[in-house]
Amino acid sequence: MSLSFRNRIAVYNLISAAALIAVVFGIVYSVVRLSVNYDINHDLETEIHYHQEFVESQPINHLMLVEPSEWEESEHNEINVNPVFVQIFDSKGRFYEKSRNLKDETLELKLGEEEPYTVDTFLADIPIRQVQAPLISHGHTVGYVIIAMSMEQELRLLDNLSNVLLIAFFAVLMALFFITRFIAGKSIRPAVDIINTASKITNNNLGQRIELPKNKDELFELATSINQLLDRIEDAVARERKFTSDASHELRTPLAVIQGTLEVLIRKPRNSSEYEEKIQYCISEVNRLNDLADQLLLLARFENQKAAVQIENIELDEIILQVLERYSSRIAAKNIALSFEFSDHYKIRSDAYLVSVIIENLISNAVKYTKEKGRIVITLQESEGKIACLIADSGVGIAPEDLQKIYNEFFRAESQRQAIKGTGLGLSIVKRLCILLNAELNIQSDLGKGTTATVLFDAADYRETI
Repeated sequence: MSLSFRNRIAVYNLISAAALIAVVFGIVYSVVRLSVNYDINHDLETEIHYHQEFVESQPINHLMLVEPSEWEESEHNEINVNPVFVQIFDSKGRFYEKSRNLKDETLELKLGEEEPYTVDTFLADIPIRQVQAPLISHGHTVGYVIIAMSMEQELRLLDNLSNVLLIAFFAVLMALFFITRFIAGKSIRPAVDIINTASKITNNNLGQRIELPKNKDELFELATSINQLLDRIEDAVARERKFTSDASHELRTPLAVIQGTLEVLIRKPRNSSEYEEKIQYCISEVNRLNDLADQLLLLARFENQKAAVQIENIELDEIILQVLERYSSRIAAKNIALSFEFSDHYKIRSDAYLVSVIIENLISNAVKYTKEKGRIVITLQESEGKIACLIADSGVGIAPEDLQKIYNEFFRAESQRQAIKGTGLGLSIVKRLCILLNAELNIQSDLGKGTTATVLFDAADYRETI
């Protein structure tokens, strides 16, 4: 059976309280019992010494009372008022004398016991505690004296105490259960409100937030954390909706271009050169679609990319050269002057594949937006445990008001949009990958003069010199 949270709190508190109360009540009962036993034993010890003094042997082995009138005391004659029972035996175990309150009863003798001997027994159905002690005369045991006291009142006291403690135990536990349950219900009320509010939040009202409790306790922190989580979810959903909308638009655009081109192409017969021109144009749009699809897939992988990152020592200059080799034909087609400003093997500590994606996107942008007979300069520098990679071009540049927007998905500056086709995803991918790799990205640009992209990577533990 599943219990509610407040009932579980009440039950757990009840269990701990039961253990604590049981220990306390047990200690109380034990202390009272020890006190009662101490009092009885002390009284018996006093009585045994007292009666040993007025019994003597004269002559040897012949017992006699020093004070016969002692036997007339009321404590020896009454059986119902805190009585003290006394009985004397000779060394052979024969009866010698006893207090009159014993009447026809006899105390039990353990013959041959030379040390004080205590035992709990019954006398006429009355619980008693008796002490047997030897009577010594001239170094010889001449008899025995037995002192007994009723324990009826003491045992009744202990029984009453145990009953009271037992009843109080269950009464206190029941009271604690309901009190704890009530307090727990009041305490978790803010949590219930949080649950009720959270259950009402759907995809259509992500703007709703949980009301913060008045007390700044753990529930306040919980509500604050949930609200912060809702803020992040709302932002993520908004970005996802915008991304989906922009992606759909970007995908439809080349498809519409291809469709329009093909529809125009089939309206009337054309010569081979015209067919070839339109087909090549359609192929370029298909390539654009492929590039866009690849970049969209790369963006979709970012959610799980963190776990897949493989950090190792890699040579940054070799990655740059490999990328340049893939873009060599484009660079040559535009007659771009390419220069390197590094001579060493610069090693960084990062993920080889992701770094190659970063470098490829930056070099692709540099080649794409640099005019014919322009210039691209790639520089590697090392400083304070960092390797700086600078890729500078003499391209169209970016307006100052657009520099803060270039990392947004599908954003393209007006200077770029007019003459050069693109997806608007390259720098967004670079930015995300830099965050993933703890690399620093900085873009500086002058409209009409060019752009410089700088990426700071963590240097490896060593650097090899050519």
